[in-house]
Amino acid sequence: MTREIGRVRGRAPGPTLIVVAAIHGNEPAGVVAARRVLGRIAAEGIELRGDVVCLVGNVAALARDVRCDARDLNRAWTPERLDALRAGTFSPRDAEDRELAELHAAIEDAIAAARGPVSLLDLHTTSGDGPPFTIVPDGAASGVLAWHVPLTCLTGLLELLDGTMAVALSARGVAGLVAECGQHRAQGSADRAEAALWLTLAAGGLLDETRAPWLGPMRGLLDAARGGLPRTVAVVHRHAVAPGDAFVMAPGFRHFDRVTRGQVLARDVRGDVVSPHDGYLLMPLYQPSGSDGFFVGR
Repeated sequence: MTREIGRVRGRAPGPTLIVVAAIHGNEPAGVVAARRVLGRIAAEGIELRGDVVCLVGNVAALARDVRCDARDLNRAWTPERLDALRAGTFSPRDAEDRELAELHAAIEDAIAAARGPVSLLDLHTTSGDGPPFTIVPDGAASGVLAWHVPLTCLTGLLELLDGTMAVALSARGVAGLVAECGQHRAQGSADRAEAALWLTLAAGGLLDETRAPWLGPMRGLLDAARGGLPRTVAVVHRHAVAPGDAFVMAPGFRHFDRVTRGQVLARDVRGDVVSPHDGYLLMPLYQPSGSDGFFVGR
């Protein structure tokens, strides 16, 4: 297992797309999707304008099929850690610190070598079942990427979290798109991740859509997965889970289930956990690790 899945340097200069898969090690579908796309580009001689670099987020956790070793790598991108990395004063204390240092260095190398604007595609899957969706940090460029991937886009979610990679890179001027492509082991999650990657290549200007007729079926696959859900949902609540909470989600919930204010969604050491709003239930926690119990959007 290596950090770099692969890369393609187009003949003509242009944008750079950095793809990160498995920043949570129990989410391998993005790695499968990146290998498929890179393999097809090589086998068919597909021309890109600019560069695509595909990276594994958490190599050690992926090898062990666990979300993380010590803590969530997608909450480690804090200003303090990033300042220390740039200053050369960062001292890793655990496995995720080492992964952060290596992944950050690989991303910085890709940015330094870019021959045009840089964007990020962060491929994920979820512990709970339900339709796939995308998430964007604030910024017009990120919204443009999201509009080209026909899934429900969640706004305001990343701003409720500390230390996410997408927000950290957005502060550097890197447009970002997070694609949650289905349940970790669900049949079809890798297919949806592959479709999101192809469509992001086109949206970012690396791939000429007129020469890629397979993008139509890819778009249709994601549009069908969205079903009748709206294109945009604003996240208005996050239920944080702390160590010792003994948080247990009530069984049977799926992403985008409609919930009502006061409805019991989970239990913890304090008793029932209820929804504070009417709206959509998002990302219910059905795995033993994680600090986000659920979100509610409207």
